[in-house]
Amino acid sequence: MTSTASKANLRNYILVTIAYWGFTLTDGALRMLVLLYFYNIGYTPLQIAFLFLFYEIFGVITNFLGGWIGSQFGLKVTLYAGIALQIVGLGMLALLDPAWSQGMAIAYVMTAQAFSGIAKDLTKMSSKSAIRLVVPQEAQSSLFKWVAVLTGSKNALKGVGFFLGAALLAAFGFENALLMMASGLVLVLLTGFLLPHGMGKIKKKVGFTQLFSKSPEINILSAARFFLFGSRDVWFVVGLPVFLRGPLGWSFYQVGGFMACWVIGYGLVQFLAPALLKRFSNGEPPNANTIQFWTFALIAVPAGIAIALQLGLPADGVIVVGLAIFGIVFAFNSAVHSYLVLAYTDDDKVALNVGFYYMANSGGRLIGTVLSGLVFQLFNLVGCLWVSTLFVLAAGLISLKLPDPQPQKAIVWKAGEGD
Repeated sequence: MTSTASKANLRNYILVTIAYWGFTLTDGALRMLVLLYFYNIGYTPLQIAFLFLFYEIFGVITNFLGGWIGSQFGLKVTLYAGIALQIVGLGMLALLDPAWSQGMAIAYVMTAQAFSGIAKDLTKMSSKSAIRLVVPQEAQSSLFKWVAVLTGSKNALKGVGFFLGAALLAAFGFENALLMMASGLVLVLLTGFLLPHGMGKIKKKVGFTQLFSKSPEINILSAARFFLFGSRDVWFVVGLPVFLRGPLGWSFYQVGGFMACWVIGYGLVQFLAPALLKRFSNGEPPNANTIQFWTFALIAVPAGIAIALQLGLPADGVIVVGLAIFGIVFAFNSAVHSYLVLAYTDDDKVALNVGFYYMANSGGRLIGTVLSGLVFQLFNLVGCLWVSTLFVLAAGLISLKLPDPQPQKAIVWKAGEGD
């Protein structure tokens, strides 16, 4: 590959990453803005969960259709369409009228969140698929490292977004915070003119039935992903921040700051995952045993936190320490998952397979979000943690059916890990 082509690929990687970063900041901030604002004006945990219902439902639909759209029209279209839809969602929420009835306000916010849900998964699917295409062939050996850089940095910025949302709410109020974020995304949208057309587009038409993955490996990994991410969101999305703000009495800044630190730390572990896993596996790439080990290791964490809270140990300390351990182990799981979905797929099917895989991810987030509000309202945070434990167990059992990636991909990864 020529130097010019390599420079173009590097430029495209940077543009994709900048777009994803910009979107991610607003996505994290919006989550915290909505959650804290509506809890503060008297909404129950279950009502707050319903505010995010369309966000997750339309995320499932988007991941199902997004891969097909990306394969037919190119990943550039899906990436920047996602950013544009996020601007629409932010603008809608800024127009929310406090005088509306609670039912009307919930319906309106759910509709606005639907745009954000579509935006989030279009952007995520496009970015992660594009990495498979912009990394030069001679650098495919470092694919796991490039994926980890994008995913880890994304989660760090999402953590910054959590704090940003809480800080903007406290400093400028709900409406002004939303308008400020929308203005920032308009600038990100302009970078789309620099990306090439047709990236990720395939030449032949794809029928509807091809939207379902025909790869057993992708299907199994997707099912495990469903329960893995459901296990996180069932206590992290609504239950945890409401528990911190309500029973523990933390301020906006404390809740946003703590959640930000957790997600940043989680992203850092993902960023370091290739080097750390190399130490654990003598330089071999991740395989089926890798994800099985880390998934079963995760089971003990939510169960341990639940037991500690039931024994009456200081809740603040239990949450801080327990969540730190959960974040580390979960980050290894997520990083290996992100690598395996690309290792199991081919270039001409990357958008379709990644879209299908993240549809399962969104399905897990959907069920986790709904259960987070419902279970917390009925059984408090401890109930959420026990449901989380069952979800991780399910993910672990499913992962036992995973085969190893093709040997040639594993060998290539090993050869270039030091790049």
